[in-house]
Amino acid sequence: MSLAAALLAGPGAPQRRAMAKAITLLESTRPDHRVQADALLTELLPHTGKSFRLGISGVPGVGKSTFIEALGLFLIERGHRVAVLAVDPSSSLSGGSILGDKTRMERLSMDERAYIRPSPSSGTLGGVADKTREAMLVCEAAGFDIVIVETVGVGQSETAVAGMTDMYVLLQLPNAGDDLQAIKKGVMELADLVVINKADLDWAAATRAQAQIGSSLRHYGHSGQQASHPRVLQVSALKASGLDEFWSAVELYRKEQASSGGLEAKRRAQAQDWMWERIHSGLRQQFAESPAVRDLLPEVTGQVLQGQMAASTAARQLLNRFSGKV
Repeated sequence: MSLAAALLAGPGAPQRRAMAKAITLLESTRPDHRVQADALLTELLPHTGKSFRLGISGVPGVGKSTFIEALGLFLIERGHRVAVLAVDPSSSLSGGSILGDKTRMERLSMDERAYIRPSPSSGTLGGVADKTREAMLVCEAAGFDIVIVETVGVGQSETAVAGMTDMYVLLQLPNAGDDLQAIKKGVMELADLVVINKADLDWAAATRAQAQIGSSLRHYGHSGQQASHPRVLQVSALKASGLDEFWSAVELYRKEQASSGGLEAKRRAQAQDWMWERIHSGLRQQFAESPAVRDLLPEVTGQVLQGQMAASTAARQLLNRFSGKV
């Protein structure tokens, strides 16, 4: 049985093994593997697009893994199949994941209705792994109707998940500080839903944070599809409290976006952005591997470091050499 056939065969051990092999193939940088991966994606593409893609982000320590496990268990008990793509920071020595989200979602990982794939970020900005989008397609083709992407953390570069998912959820802590310190505007304005996690630690603080963030969101405005500002909810993932309200808000957002055509438009725009992102990435790689560029690079770099040539001039010379103009 081919890899694609095993993926499409339905739930079971063979499918799970095929998913692991497929995502490993997608993550490979070997040229022959990339050819195989492209053929696999082409075969799987007609079977994708039916899931709901949920991005989860938040500062380290906010309880992303605990929240996702609680949410995953909540969803599978309601008949869903849940795939989690957990992106971990990379080890500077081995290049592999160093947090191991799969070990921190032990109960969810043991359920056959869930699939968890931790992947190293490998230095990729945006809080997601280089092949996260492709891994999502594998999960969708395998019949998982909810695909959750957990990012490394949150910051000005941790926003790429909003550009590959249907809904972007930002987790916050009850005692994150005042409304200005708690919010990074570049991240906050992308959020479709804000969740105060660990509310059970201090309900009063969680209520204050909810009010502060809600007020700030009204002040900042919102760049998403919805006309109003995002909702701010309180949840205790540890006690599985507030998940009903959370999922009701997700389903309402999904229904509104689907009926308005916003969801379809967002996915089309994301597909086009993905294409250009891979073009830029491929050109950077070809540039770095070009023999002509490598021959000229030490000389030009030395002149830039010694102040003998402007960086812009050096870049132009290297690009001309790469394109064969010189």
